[in-house]
This record gives sequence, structure tokens and C-alpha cells, in this order.
Amino acid sequence: MKILAIESSCDETAAAVVEDGRNVLSNIVASQVEEHKLYGGVVPEIASRKHIEKINSAWSTRR
Repeated sequence: MKILAIESSCDETAAAVVEDGRNVLSNIVASQVEEHKLYGGVVPEIASRKHIEKINSAWSTRR
């Protein structure tokens, strides 16, 4: 069985595919560090928009 896991923190969006509970087939993390550097910390409005933009590319990218 394959499981798709999607996670987001305050400034990262991630997706992983795991097979049989142990074999990691893919693990992608999209960071927002560069977008928030200018402000000296995470800006919630920017972070929420970036999650929406990055989630499609995170789960559709294959490693």
C-alpha cells in the first residue's frame, strides 16, 4: 500500500509517498525561508499564499 502524506508548517510545505509503512519513495520539502528574509521572520499572509502556490509542485515532483 502507498500512502501520500502532506504537511505544512509556518514556512514549509512538504509531501511524501511511503510504501508499506517503511519504504520512502518520495520526500519533497518546499521552504519559504528566502521569501521571509526581507521581513526578519514569517509573515502569515505571505506564508499562507505560498503554501497554496507550492503544494501542487511539492506533491507532483518525483524523486
